[in-house]
Amino acid sequence: MWERFSFYGMRALLVLYLTKSFLFGDKAAYAIYGSYTALVYTTPVIGGLLADRLLGYRKAVVLGGVLMAFGHFAMAVQNLQVFYFALALLICGNGFFKPNISSIVGRLYGPDDPRRDSAFTIFYMGINLGGLLSPILCGYLGEHFGWHWGFGLAGVGMLVGLFVFLRAQRLLEGVADPPDQAVLERPVALGVSAQTCVYLGTVAALVAAWQLMQHGALLGSLLIVFGIVVLVGLLVFMFRLPDHVERDRLGVALVLTLFSVVFWAFFEQTGTSLSLFTDRNVNRSLLGITIKASQFQSVNPLFILLFAPVFSALWLYLARRQHEPSTPLKFGFGILQLGLGFVALYVGAVASRATGIVPMFWLVLGYFLHSTGELCLSPIGLSMITKLSPKRITGIMMGIWFLSSAYAQYAGSLIAQLTGVRDAGPATQTVPKPVDTVMVYGSVFGGIAWVALGVGVLVVVTSPLLARRMHRVN
Repeated sequence: MWERFSFYGMRALLVLYLTKSFLFGDKAAYAIYGSYTALVYTTPVIGGLLADRLLGYRKAVVLGGVLMAFGHFAMAVQNLQVFYFALALLICGNGFFKPNISSIVGRLYGPDDPRRDSAFTIFYMGINLGGLLSPILCGYLGEHFGWHWGFGLAGVGMLVGLFVFLRAQRLLEGVADPPDQAVLERPVALGVSAQTCVYLGTVAALVAAWQLMQHGALLGSLLIVFGIVVLVGLLVFMFRLPDHVERDRLGVALVLTLFSVVFWAFFEQTGTSLSLFTDRNVNRSLLGITIKASQFQSVNPLFILLFAPVFSALWLYLARRQHEPSTPLKFGFGILQLGLGFVALYVGAVASRATGIVPMFWLVLGYFLHSTGELCLSPIGLSMITKLSPKRITGIMMGIWFLSSAYAQYAGSLIAQLTGVRDAGPATQTVPKPVDTVMVYGSVFGGIAWVALGVGVLVVVTSPLLARRMHRVN
């Protein structure tokens, strides 16, 4: 919860900070956001591998938390190079933290424990409690008192999260310990231990991420190369598996991971095009109070918190009666609901052509449908990875699940650039009138809706075939 508090608090402010403080144009701000979020979801592949083979999950989570705390505090310094390095700290810290905290949850349950999906849904509630509170608090402080206040509060949240995690170690009952402490301490080169090599490699990764944040085109090329290498390596591993059941299950996990790319590329418009659409084209007045644009990013986690218990209970209720939808069918339902959410945003924009100011209802309805779709896909996806992956590569597969989101984030930033309406310069001089921009956003949202609905139908139709290859894992 506290780690997500820090992450979502920073995310709620990022594009607004870039366009209003550093005076980046829309497309440049979207590109930086996309590069940052792409790397945030790429580094978990490496962090998951290091935790699986060397560090163990506890050390990885603590290292990641420390780096992220420093990153949030560095964001409070208004200097462009410090800003890029702060993002590098957040990127590398997230790589150690994100896949391994999820892997810990999976390891608390046996392979056939029916509580696993519900456990991940509860885990997801904690994530979204942090996501609910942080845009409200960090967004208000950042937009009302100054950006450094919002980013500073996000750093405090990360420190609280570290404190909670360290205090609760006994509850993990050893599942987060290093796989082999002797290997971790063994010298590997010039008398330097494997653990020290990991820390030195982290320093090198920080420098690399700092530079990549300033070269978005290069990052896009590297992502393609990295993705091909990972995919080929995983396919070779899969086809060499002697057990056809393991092979089929891993294949289904990869197919569903690819479908998740479509979901997240569209869903993550929240931090880019939807953020500026809310700021410029939505009536944000409620009972005489004008809500900050960044605070609307709390709507999604609010719906998650309200409906996660409902979905958790629903899956258990249906499972007891042997009517629970398969994991692929849940994915299909999730993508369909995402598409309907963008239909709502498109309808709101079309109905508001005359004024350019969209009633808040349409934005909230869109967020509602995105949230119910998310509940059908995201916690189920985390659970799916831990159930379908061979145990010896669970951490790596969790990292690959987040790697798919890296491509989604990068693709999402490219989609968002279709809505760019302001070039670099003082916002008060160059932002067009709402009536001129409402259908720029609306047309893109409408296109997203059609694609999402089509992909959702495809997943629903193919779900029986995928479910059979899961071999009675649901």
